[in-house]
Amino acid sequence: MKDKVEKVISGLREHYPVVKTGLDFNTKLQLLISTVLSAQSTDKSVNKVTESLYKKYPDLKSLLKLTRKEIEDNIREIGIYKNKSKNIYKLLRIIDDEYDGEVPDNMEDLMKLPGVGRKTASVVLAVGFGEPTFPVDTHVYRICRRIGFTKSSTADKVSDDMMEIIPKENWIEMHHLLISHGRNICKARNPECSNCNIEKYCDKVGV
Repeated sequence: MKDKVEKVISGLREHYPVVKTGLDFNTKLQLLISTVLSAQSTDKSVNKVTESLYKKYPDLKSLLKLTRKEIEDNIREIGIYKNKSKNIYKLLRIIDDEYDGEVPDNMEDLMKLPGVGRKTASVVLAVGFGEPTFPVDTHVYRICRRIGFTKSSTADKVSDDMMEIIPKENWIEMHHLLISHGRNICKARNPECSNCNIEKYCDKVGV
């Protein structure tokens, strides 16, 4: 498995020499909000909404002035926007009251925030703080199962499995590589296997 992992990482690097998050943000708080908004939504749709949101309300102080209804109005184009606006309204106040206005830098405290599960917390830690984590979204879940790295059926367990077989120093990079691959080639429907240079290592099983 170790040899297969190394070859897959190398192959994906050839496909995508530069990788980073698809979310646009300037601060850790903006990253947190964008990641909460990205649940069941594309990064593209989130960026479209947050471009104007962050321009008008760039920091915690300005965001705290918004009512829940005003947050709703600003993110209305995002899926399940009512629930997300409720969570954002609450987490802004928790960050202000309990964390001195700073986004928590650890998994335990992040997951106490409304709307923040393990995947969201992992993204914030990896992208915002450079902490080694392995977030699993739909692309990562799909490819890890297809390629035969895991047979687990939940995102959290897939994350656990991948952290077992991938060197810690590669966790963040591999997360981004797999997302790029899922968006461009290893799609949920009609994957472009003929254009994939890691196709020979793929079991093509699972979802």
